[in-house]
Amino acid sequence: HVQLVESGGGSVRSGGSLRLSCAASGYTIGTGCMGWFRQAPGKEREGVVGICLGGRSTTYADSVEGRFTVSQDSAKNMMYLQMNSLRSDDTAMYYCAAQRPGYHTTGVPVEAVFHYWGQGTQVTVS
Repeated sequence: HVQLVESGGGSVRSGGSLRLSCAASGYTIGTGCMGWFRQAPGKEREGVVGICLGGRSTTYADSVEGRFTVSQDSAKNMMYLQMNSLRSDDTAMYYCAAQRPGYHTTGVPVEAVFHYWGQGTQVTVS
């Protein structure tokens, strides 16, 4: 049974930073692509960053390029999202997602090709 659990969300002032974590169980980090998505109120869920091939391939959405950094820790079976220079339009529920082992669909993540999802963690920037 695959479980992804996000943490680290909260409220922060514009220009501030947060670090999100995604703990995986029943799934080995690096065996498939993983990604971070977000959904703002009244908007569709969008891909923020994809990380594939054991971390060797990362693709960021234009809106976060240069401000967000994704990483993985295989030893801890964790994925992280370091978010700097946060803006009000980054306010959203953030989700961790993973593709089935062996799937490595790279690029800015698209919801349809991810099989496992966390429950989300709220980020509010004011």
